[in-house]
Amino acid sequence: MRIGIIGTGRIGSLHARTLSRHRDVGSLILTDVEPARAQELAHRLGETAAPGVDEIFTWGVDAVVITTATPAHAELIGRAARAGLPVFCEKPIALDLAGTLQAIMEVEAAGTVLQMGFQRRFDTGYAGAREAVRSGRLGRLHTVRATTGDSEPPPAGYLPQSGGLYRDTLIHDFDILRWVTGREVVDVCAAGSDAGPAAFREAGDVDTGAALLTLDDGTLATLTATRLNGAGYDVRMELAGERDQITVGLDDRTPIASTEPTGPPPADKPWTGFLERFGPAYEAELNAFVEVVRGERANPCDGREALRALRIAEACELSRRERRAVRPMELGRGADAAFD
Repeated sequence: MRIGIIGTGRIGSLHARTLSRHRDVGSLILTDVEPARAQELAHRLGETAAPGVDEIFTWGVDAVVITTATPAHAELIGRAARAGLPVFCEKPIALDLAGTLQAIMEVEAAGTVLQMGFQRRFDTGYAGAREAVRSGRLGRLHTVRATTGDSEPPPAGYLPQSGGLYRDTLIHDFDILRWVTGREVVDVCAAGSDAGPAAFREAGDVDTGAALLTLDDGTLATLTATRLNGAGYDVRMELAGERDQITVGLDDRTPIASTEPTGPPPADKPWTGFLERFGPAYEAELNAFVEVVRGERANPCDGREALRALRIAEACELSRRERRAVRPMELGRGADAAFD
């Protein structure tokens, strides 16, 4: 199998390393908007660098992995679909519902595959939480608490094209909330703060956000995120039911300290970022993609799943701006009715 990788930044490089050593992948073609970066990575991995995206499609590949900046995702997904190629793409498909819908329709019209990069679905902790909820171990679920804290903010130049905190960061929490609970979000109320570095205000973004979500069975979920968690990279989920309570992401590297005399000690080596924390999950999702391409398993996370997570993010952004509760189904009601 020959796979083309478009984008060789942090996540693209990680995916290239994973696929380069995969027993069912014969070779890779790498390209990037900075050709020297793709060439350097290709040299280190013993793979081939292409001068541009066109060569990915003309040199012949069996599948495409898209890890570019978000604004390029939808067009590249459509191009791969028209070429009849299965695609793995990092989230989100696009920064708006219209662009997301267009890309999904192109994939479905072509009859190809689009697997989205929501790696938390492949994390053992979240998989265990899903099993606990689905098995009835917790009893009736009444409360979910989730948090994502980046240890340091991204480069200022990244912020304007990121889509903002809800679409870029909390979208992972929206997706995993649906996946773990098996429920849909019917109502959101969100707020955000831009009191940190000026780059966030200049980009029209917030550095810290919170949202209260109501699920379709009445479960309440509180989700928070920040780009400024100085203690380290912190991603957790707590699920409380009438019978039991569990947590994901609590281990000896969780960057949190207790003030209780008998509490656990602070982490000696807190998580530094998402690549380290979710390394095994990133590898597992790429292994799954190879199996999907080979026809050995069903797609574990398609474009429609990404659409639903983005709709929640859009509702939160609208709620933050207008300071009111928003029902996600208010958004895109006509155009994507067939997707619900």
